[in-house]
Amino acid sequence: MSQLLARGGRRLEGEVAVQGAKNSVLPILAATLLTGDQVELRGCPRLRDVDASIRILETLGCTARWEGTSLVVDTAGLKGWVISDVLMREMRSSAIFLGAILARCGRAEISYPGGCELGPRPIDLHLSGLRTLGTEIQESGGVLRCEAPRLSGECVVLSLPSVGATENLMLAACGAEGTTTIVGAALEPEILDLQNFLNACGAKVSGAGTSTVSIEGKRPLHGCSYEIMPDRVAAATYLCALAAAGGDIYLRRAREEHFAAVTAALREAGCEIEDDGQGIRCACNRRLQRVRPVRTAPYPGFPTDAQAVLMAALLRSQGATVFEETIFENRYRHVDELIRMGADIRTAGRVAVVAGVDRLHGAPVRCTDLRGGAALCVAALAAEGETAVGEISHIDRGYEDIARDLQALGADISRLDQ
Repeated sequence: MSQLLARGGRRLEGEVAVQGAKNSVLPILAATLLTGDQVELRGCPRLRDVDASIRILETLGCTARWEGTSLVVDTAGLKGWVISDVLMREMRSSAIFLGAILARCGRAEISYPGGCELGPRPIDLHLSGLRTLGTEIQESGGVLRCEAPRLSGECVVLSLPSVGATENLMLAACGAEGTTTIVGAALEPEILDLQNFLNACGAKVSGAGTSTVSIEGKRPLHGCSYEIMPDRVAAATYLCALAAAGGDIYLRRAREEHFAAVTAALREAGCEIEDDGQGIRCACNRRLQRVRPVRTAPYPGFPTDAQAVLMAALLRSQGATVFEETIFENRYRHVDELIRMGADIRTAGRVAVVAGVDRLHGAPVRCTDLRGGAALCVAALAAEGETAVGEISHIDRGYEDIARDLQALGADISRLDQ
């Protein structure tokens, strides 16, 4: 089984380009189904979740091939509308294919999706929104059988700003008669990236980045060449690694506007951060300070995906920092592993209190989920001795090559494949 071996105590110096965004490319891969044409996705990250999406596309009769750092997808040969339970269980984002398949085929059959075990993440909002557009949905034994011979544009009001529901409805609405308005839409930058991709294919979508998104349906779509936005969570991870280890690094392509809540916390902790329009420079030359309470929230609030890596960066800070997780119930599964390294963390329900310690020590630890695994890598760079991070298949779901990128920044970390 593969693992990462890291030795702490080395300051980070250097630069690296931030990979394409996982949370952007997955809905865009689903959106390629709408084109019935060839699409080139430039800067597509090579991730386990991307591989899972490719397998879904291939099962449906589409083709995909890598050309350097670009992924070329051809969906002209689409011939199916059923995604097997095995493929659906590989990742949570597999549910995003539902809206695109309905728009293209008028029917779809899927099971409930899998992914990291972070607590209940129901797709009720997806389903109720699709019903509003005219989809008939029957559930039996965990399988959803959906029929939508004629989707109609409607006003869909989301009770929560769900990213997945917003994206699914945007895709389904492209195949609906008339105009669909999504009220209470999620505001994340990945929503805007999906809008930009759809418009590059000939769609007419507006309002992404605001709480109201409008989609004019039944427009003929075509292929295009499109560059995926940089991954704001990967950028946040590497800034937190710098904060933990100290040093001076530059992240090409990173855009601070995408994760300003994270950079604000790092500045408060003592980091110097500058966005020059082409990337972000970050320097940290002293022990970090505690920061005001960190409460995760939908964008533009503090992202839940960055909670674990910021926690890891603050393990050796002066004072105590309070974290409150409001998005997922089981987001502190990494805490026990950090404690094995000498961290002082107390949890109670959705609250965690991190009291800074003078020293961390290397230890054998295991990834419990994607972002928790990244947090272990961050902590390892601040620890004395060697840390062995196991079960890194979780990390591979969202980071193209975390060891390669951290090595480029001067970290002593390597991957051992067995």
